Amino acid sequence: MSSPSSGLWDSLCLISVAALWGLTNPLLKKNSKGIEEINRDGKLSQLLAEFFFLITNWKYILSFVMNQTGSLVYYITLSSADLTLAVPITNSMTFIFTALSSHVLGEKQINFNTLVGITLVAAGVLLCVLGKIETPPS
Repeated sequence: MSSPSSGLWDSLCLISVAALWGLTNPLLKKNSKGIEEINRDGKLSQLLAEFFFLITNWKYILSFVMNQTGSLVYYITLSSADLTLAVPITNSMTFIFTALSSHVLGEKQINFNTLVGITLVAAGVLLCVLGKIETPPS
């Protein structure tokens, strides 16, 4: 049986994963701009040219490494986290962090409906976490 603090720790790790994934989603999109302009004859030469474009773009590589760090933390956290919390926390919170970081990067404006959605998702995640934290016997 896990302690209440381990459930809280797992939740914080999963929220960190969501932050890493959500913050890097718009960065990966932004930092891969220009790849659509690469045109080579043949599928293999096209693939290699696109691959070379990405691996020589330090902004893309930095965003990719941050994203994959989130995946590593997720994988490690899954060994101790309650799976009924892991997936909802990471998926829903990733949407929130993606919306916020897209706004900061100037891609999308946050309107009233988005704010209501963010609030409801955050409240739902909080309720899931609080519902799973076991209280010690008195």
